[in-house]
Amino acid sequence: MKKLEKMISIHSDIVVMGITDDSRNVKEGYIFVATKGFYVDHYDYIADAIDKGCCFVVADREIQYSFPHIVVENINEYFLELCKKYYEISFDDFHFIGITGTDGKTTTATIVKELIGDCAYIGTNGLIICDELIPLSNTTPCVSELFECLAKIKKSKITNIVMEVSSEALLHHRIDGITFDIIAFTNITGDHLNVHKSFDNYVKNKMSLLNYIRKDSKVVVNKDDVNLQNIMCQNLFSFGKDYSNDFIISDLKFYDNKTTFSLKYQDRLFSIISPFYGEYNIYNLAEAFVISFIFGMPENILLQKIKNLPSISGRGERLNFGQDFCIVLDYAHTINGVKSILNSYRKFDDMIVVTGAAGGRDASKRPIIGKMVMDIADKAIFTMDDPRYEDVDTIIDEMVGDRNDYLRIIERKDAIWYALEHAHSNSVVLIIGKGRDDYMAIENKKIPYSDYDVICEYFQSIE
Repeated sequence: MKKLEKMISIHSDIVVMGITDDSRNVKEGYIFVATKGFYVDHYDYIADAIDKGCCFVVADREIQYSFPHIVVENINEYFLELCKKYYEISFDDFHFIGITGTDGKTTTATIVKELIGDCAYIGTNGLIICDELIPLSNTTPCVSELFECLAKIKKSKITNIVMEVSSEALLHHRIDGITFDIIAFTNITGDHLNVHKSFDNYVKNKMSLLNYIRKDSKVVVNKDDVNLQNIMCQNLFSFGKDYSNDFIISDLKFYDNKTTFSLKYQDRLFSIISPFYGEYNIYNLAEAFVISFIFGMPENILLQKIKNLPSISGRGERLNFGQDFCIVLDYAHTINGVKSILNSYRKFDDMIVVTGAAGGRDASKRPIIGKMVMDIADKAIFTMDDPRYEDVDTIIDEMVGDRNDYLRIIERKDAIWYALEHAHSNSVVLIIGKGRDDYMAIENKKIPYSDYDVICEYFQSIE
């Protein structure tokens, strides 16, 4: 809590208990900042915030209520400064590593956290400080939630932070004010086109992360990706299979329980052994190694830590319930993400895939993903995946077109159980799209649901 007059140049006895620009999060004693969002003008929710007990309103135009308030010119900048004062946080208190891209952000950022050790994580999997996990509303949280995270991190005495930076966070200026010590690009293959309207806009938003660096900041780029090959800046470190890269990936070998590859940098050769599977994970591992290496971590520690990395929840996660077939739980929902995981498991004699597409999201990728799944899988099962306000049958129709070489099982639990019941020795069951999400988004509600729990229930039922 903090007195209002310590934050705003007015004489007041008001005690502030929190700050937000989302009226749904307002509690007694909160300042409500009526920012103008990309989709919503929060000015329209001032009455709701007052009804919920806010103590003060900040707006960019005069309000229609007799209530303590202030009118400011640049409300987004003012919101940022208020958060700094309330939480007594400066971005200079931390070393930031920002990772963006269409696929691989979560895996790469999580590996970086493990490799650096004394490092907090902010991303799709929430806020992770040491072993504590705190769920977040977005991959990259909004300004006030971000400052809540930073306050918790500061209290823990950790100064290093690795963040996933989404295209929508860049579009909505959620990270304004941060300058990153290192930024990294995984790949750019197209997603969220329902928001960005065109692929060019999407790429420009991703590239805008370069505006958040200093002259001494370092930039890590996967230059095997055609959409990242034109990045030019100081302190750039490229990686990939092509021999023009600074860090060159070679000698890829895949085993049942490990993956090995070499990474050459100048006259040094790093031999990497990892428990992760799939070529896409080699890029994630290579990028995490490069980031941690230029951050200052000793190579011998990095190589040992990579060898002993724990699996990442819902990201190519191989599950063992004593079955004689392979089960993989993965969050893949983009064209490139689905393609990568399908190709990684083609060696199996029998591939069973359970997938769907989220409602209210980029519909243009649905037929492309559907075709890939039906072309590669031996058994393609299409099901529910966060339909929101859309009809599940309609979504599946868009994925499958006029083909009939698939199964349609609307209830996701039924689809997963069917896949597990029909697997046999040397089958791989890929359950993709939701990873370890703990809800199903139906209309405007998040109904408790977990693919992992459904899989656990299946094996409990056959014991």
